[in-house]
Amino acid sequence: MGDSTTQVSRAVDMVDYQQGAVVSRIVIKQPTGNVTLFAFDAGQELTEHTSPYDALVQVLDGEAEITIAGRPHRLRAGDMIVMPANQPHALRAAARFKMMLTMIRS
Repeated sequence: MGDSTTQVSRAVDMVDYQQGAVVSRIVIKQPTGNVTLFAFDAGQELTEHTSPYDALVQVLDGEAEITIAGRPHRLRAGDMIVMPANQPHALRAAARFKMMLTMIRS
């Protein structure tokens, strides 16, 4: 018997697509970092920005274009990439996609 608050979930099913939108759902939020799920409708994007922390993106469904320091990367379900701290990055849904973002604050 496990802890009653512990359960197995499928990350890809924990956030739903919404037409013309980017949807997010926080899974874990702690002072040391957080894990957030995102669903991007086709054509949606996060414009170029920087973060003071390293972030790991894991694509769960669909296809994303992630640009880091001016260099584009095409990711599909099952792919992952590290977005290094203090490097400009942007995300665009080449097709609708879902991702898990893990940010480490240290």
